[in-house]
Formats: sequence, C-alpha cells, structure tokens
Amino acid sequence: MRSPPQASRPSSREAKPLSHAVNKTAILAIILTSYVMLVLDTSIVLTGLPSIHRELGFSDPELAWVQSAYTLTFGGFLLLGARAGDILGRKRMLTIGLALFTASSLAIGLAETPAWMIGARAAQGIGGAILAPATLALLQTTFAEGTERTRAVSYYSAVAGIAASVGLVLGGVLAEWLSWRVGFFINLPIGLGMILAAIRFVPETGRQSGRLDIAGGLTSTIGMVALVYSLIRSASHGWHDSLTIGLIAASLLLLVVFVAIERRARQPIMPLRLFASRERVGAYSARILFLGGMIGFFFFTTQFLQSVLGYSAAATGLAFLPATLVNFASAMAVPQLTKRFGNARLLATGFVLTLIGMTWLSRVSADADYLCDIALPMILIGWGQGFVLSPLTASGISGVSGADAGAASGVVNVAHQLGSSLGLAILVAITAFGTSGLEGIQLLAHRVTMALTGSAAMMALALVLVLALIVRQRRPASIIVPVADESVDVA
Repeated sequence: MRSPPQASRPSSREAKPLSHAVNKTAILAIILTSYVMLVLDTSIVLTGLPSIHRELGFSDPELAWVQSAYTLTFGGFLLLGARAGDILGRKRMLTIGLALFTASSLAIGLAETPAWMIGARAAQGIGGAILAPATLALLQTTFAEGTERTRAVSYYSAVAGIAASVGLVLGGVLAEWLSWRVGFFINLPIGLGMILAAIRFVPETGRQSGRLDIAGGLTSTIGMVALVYSLIRSASHGWHDSLTIGLIAASLLLLVVFVAIERRARQPIMPLRLFASRERVGAYSARILFLGGMIGFFFFTTQFLQSVLGYSAAATGLAFLPATLVNFASAMAVPQLTKRFGNARLLATGFVLTLIGMTWLSRVSADADYLCDIALPMILIGWGQGFVLSPLTASGISGVSGADAGAASGVVNVAHQLGSSLGLAILVAITAFGTSGLEGIQLLAHRVTMALTGSAAMMALALVLVLALIVRQRRPASIIVPVADESVDVA
C-alpha cells in the first residue's frame, strides 16, 4: 500500500485498485452484506408499521417519524460521512458505520416507547450515512474500472433492488408470524460478523493529508436536514404552511452557501469537479427521479394491497415476488449485457421497461385483478429496475479519481436519499387532486392511481435525461480507466 504523497494535485493521490494478493471476494462479500443491512431495514419497516403502531402506542402523526427520523439523519450526514472516509480511511469509517448501525438496530428492537424508537432510528440513520458511502467507495478502489468493476457494481446494485423487495416480504412475514422486532435483532449477529470480517480482510486505504471541511460539513448537513424535513412536513401540513416555506428557503440558502464554500475549500466534502461530467450529472439527476418513482411504487402499492384488496401483511410482502425474482435475474445478467450493448443503452432500456410497467400499474382500480393488473406490470418494473440501478451507479462514479471516491459515492447516495424523500412528498401532494366526492376504498384507490401516475411521469423525465446526457455522449464499446494523471482508452 502506497503512502499518500504530499503533492497537492488531486490526481497525484489517485488510489489504484488493490493488488490481486488482496482477497477481493471477501471484500466484495463484506461490502454487499453491509449494504444489504442498510437497504433491508429501510423496506422491512414498511410492512411492520401497523404492528409498531399498535405495540408502542404511536399516534397517527407520530408514526411517520419511524421512517422520517431515519431519512433525516441519513440524508443530512451523507456528504460529511462520505468525505470522512476519504480523509480518515475507508476501513475505519466502514467499521464505525457498522458498529453504530448494529448498536442502533439492537436499540430499535428493544424500544418500549415512541421516543425511544424515534431516537434509535435517528442514530441508525447516522450509522447508515457513514456506512453507505464507505461501501461504495471501497468497491470503487478495490475493483478496476472496466469489466471487473462492472461485475462488482452489478452485484452491488442487484442486492439493493432485491433487498428492498425482500424487506417488504420479510417485514410482513415477521410482523404477522413472530414480531417486527426480529427484523432488527437479526442485524446484531450479522453486524458483529461484518465488523470482525472487515478488520480481518479489508486493508486500509491511503488517507489524504489535510483537515475535514467542517464549514462545508455543517452547511450541507443542516441544509440537507432542513430540506428533507420541510419536504416531509409538506406532506402533512401542505405547501402553504409558513414553517414549511421558511424551512425550504433556509435550506436552499444554506445549500447555496455550501456550494460557495466548496468552490474555495482546499479539500471539499463535495468537489464541484464531480459535476464537470455530463454523464455523472445525468446519472445523479436520473437517480433522484428513479428513486422518487420507485418509493411511490413500494409505498402506495403496499397500501393498495392491504387497504383496498384486503391482503394480510405477509400476503402483501409475498405479492411483490414477481418484481423481486425478475429483478434478481435481470441484475445478474447486467455484466454480460453491458459487454454486448454498453452501459448507456442498457440503462435506457431499463428505464423504458420501468416506465411501461409503472404506467400499466397506475391504471389499477378497486376491482383490480392481481395477475393482470398488478403481477404483470410488477414483472416489467422489476426487470427494468435490474437493468437501471447497476448502470446508473456505474455512471455516477465513472472516471472519478480514487481521491474523490468517497465524495462521489456520497453524491450517489445523496441523490438516492433525496429522490426517496422528495419523490414521496411530491406524490403525496399529487394524491389530493380529484378527490372531491370520493370516500372509503374508492378514495384510496384514486390516490394510489394518482401517485403511480406521478411515478410514471418521473420515469419518463428520467429517461429523457438519460438519453440526452448519457446515451448521446458515451461510446458503449469504450471504457475510460483513470490511471494517475492520464486516461487510457480501453476498447
């Protein structure tokens, strides 16, 4: 392992992929398992919310904070957590993130009051904000850009999509047959095992000299927390609420200040050079829209199955299997398909499939037939998701130097988290249109239809961005591999 050079040029700190003496299989297993813990807990809580509501005595307004507390801290601390890995070492931050996430999972499983649950979920979000960028940055610095990284990223993205769907199934089954607490307790042995494995197999990456960008960290964290909170608040208080408007204005001002700080900082937590690439900008923008549409798919379809069709929690989880199984198969085929068609074309194909499936599902009604109206469009959505996430992640970190690996992964994860928060807030606002004269099941079915129509619109806009910013500029048969100060064009 090279000592970090003292030169100030960013490219001189380029971290080459780890040598073949390193057990890359073990590192990949640690990365994937750690990421599964993150994604699984995000979705497993959805089908367990009714049980949490009853057992801990949450009020209806308080219940939203079970998810919102996690979202706030996760989104708010992502950039700071990402850059800390670049400066302090990614193995160290991976271990810290695993420890905090595991400990807070145990606290959630032991929760006895709403305040206890919300506090533990907030702590879990901070652990996730440290862990998520560390996993992606390690993947980037361990596997060389090209076929090797494409395969690793496809596995990384596949487990994200699969874990999200499996979490719904597992959450429903556990809540109905055992307890919602079990979904969090299982993180304890897994987390401890991953900490020991990381200490044993993951070599520490080179640490950059200098200090952490505290001013940038504070403005980005407070700005992101305020923005996410205002979006969550808008769903319940409306867009005319004075506090909501004030928080949005304050958050935007802080984020403008943050950008100004990053332009002058010697070691910014979000280097603005990351946005010099049209491909990366397209990937970040499309990811926000894609996650906004997908959170609508999971959130509102779950409500429809339980409240309109009368499915149990377990049956609701199992109803997502068409999307889960196809997602797994298509994601596993990504490395070979990328070789044949290129990252950009595969990405566009995935968005087309997802758009068709989401548009089809948005026509669902109170007398829907599961097979034709739900299962078949789910297959298209799962198929498209398998094709989208891996190429989208690859484009988001394409051509980034090792010195900026953590920062780039932080931006990818911020886009992921912001997409979910912003998307859900927008979709909830959309569901209020055209509800006059409706009530009961007809009202809920209408809201689900409106929300899924909004999800389809997000997919359509994301497809336009992909075609304009990624497909038009990227040559599918060529891969740019950064080496020190040069880029080698590999056919």
